[in-house]
Amino acid sequence: MPEFMTAQEAVKLIQDNDTLCTEGFMLNAVPHTLINYLEERFLATGHPRGLTLVHSAGQGDAKDAALNHLGHEGLLKRVIAGHWNLQRKIAKLAIEEKIEAYNLPQGVICQLYRDIAAGKIGVITHVGLKTFIDPRQDGGKINASAKEDLVQLININGKELLLYKAFPLNCCLLRGSYADEKGNISMEREALPLGVTPIAQAVRNSGGKVIVQVSKVLANGTLDPKLVKIPHIYVDAVVVVPMPEHAWEAGPDMLDVYANNLRVPLSSIAPLPLDERKIIARRAAMELRPGSVVSLGVGVPESIANVANEEGIGDYMTLTVEAGPVGGVPCGFPLFGVSINADCILEQAAQFDFYDGGGLDLAFLGLAETDAQGNVNVSKMGDFVTGAGGFINQTQNAKKVIFCGSFTAKGLRVAAGDGKLRILSEGQVRKFYQKVGHITYSGEYAAETGQAALFITERAVFELRRDGMHLMEIAPGVDLEKDVLAQMSFRPLMGKKPALMDTRIFSNNIMGLSKP
Repeated sequence: MPEFMTAQEAVKLIQDNDTLCTEGFMLNAVPHTLINYLEERFLATGHPRGLTLVHSAGQGDAKDAALNHLGHEGLLKRVIAGHWNLQRKIAKLAIEEKIEAYNLPQGVICQLYRDIAAGKIGVITHVGLKTFIDPRQDGGKINASAKEDLVQLININGKELLLYKAFPLNCCLLRGSYADEKGNISMEREALPLGVTPIAQAVRNSGGKVIVQVSKVLANGTLDPKLVKIPHIYVDAVVVVPMPEHAWEAGPDMLDVYANNLRVPLSSIAPLPLDERKIIARRAAMELRPGSVVSLGVGVPESIANVANEEGIGDYMTLTVEAGPVGGVPCGFPLFGVSINADCILEQAAQFDFYDGGGLDLAFLGLAETDAQGNVNVSKMGDFVTGAGGFINQTQNAKKVIFCGSFTAKGLRVAAGDGKLRILSEGQVRKFYQKVGHITYSGEYAAETGQAALFITERAVFELRRDGMHLMEIAPGVDLEKDVLAQMSFRPLMGKKPALMDTRIFSNNIMGLSKP
């Protein structure tokens, strides 16, 4: 039977050199209190030391919250993560070569938990081929201290695949809503179930310790068994943390909205200002078709949901998010991953199974850097580690992928009105290079699979074809040579004159996308 104990007692179950798994998505479903007390124990005693930390999605706020509490030299030895940007204190250790740092696709890590639980050799998949995950490039290693090969190139029936090797998990820190007296854990007030079930199974079957933070203990027989995601047979320790400390990322009312226990009128979602984000989102929304199954990435793509709602076309497509929601309207940072008024919320691994098999009609993802071959880098810019997250799973497998981002960064200011765009000040950082330094999306792989790909910015639209990047459209009001070509490190392919982007994009009026 699980033991009920304090957070201070529970974190003592974690030993030096353990492989520790935590779960959460940004600030959602993160066991904040357990993580905080683990940090407190290390700072007071110097233990546990040499941990290997494993997590799929980013858990933090890019400042001090969540996994940032574990960003201490000596506490961590190795980190295997799907995303790095939200735990910048840990990323700093990777940049300084104070830990061994790996970045694997978020979806693969979610699926790896299931294979560890089942005692399998690991995940065998095409996901990651010809990106920095491929052993012929970096093998998912993102600093020089990472020496071990965690990814292997294999050949089955004449087909190249990647093997992501399984390894035991010694302990995990998870969060649930309620526990009953036996230690069964339910998730009804959590926004997302994520991977708590396979993680608990993997740790239990590895002979490790499963530690769960909840907000309250209820009598046996109280919990709906359909809502129990972690049965007591997996659990070693239960820690009760009263509200609001348990889930401080949202107030009590909004917690139920994010958990989809309450539904809100979509008219309450405010329209976006007409800036470069909305301009890009409007042009991207023009690619939507009735019946489309769509995924949205973090950053600029988040705004597409707002535009679709504003234009009244939210009901003829189904928006999905990698964290598990299907339907509804996805939230933005820092609660990205959650959808309001969702139709369904899947476990994260199940969502990625659907993505990997080609279930997405359209995937809208962010654009950090791209090059003449159509490669995209969102995972590592110089020494700055961002991580791929679910980017590779989605971009390699959607029928059509659309990259959304500003043409330049840091200092870009634009003005739109009367159907035209004006560049008020140019960004200091270019995004269109001759060759990117880190390949998160492979133009070569896209060409091999025949995937359609668009690159949408506030002033230009490009299409990736087999012979390279073609400039298809420019915004009315911008100068082709000065505002577009002069800001690129390569000259794109194009006809005599690119078409003009739709003037409705650059007006404060509704575009009318719901009309035939």
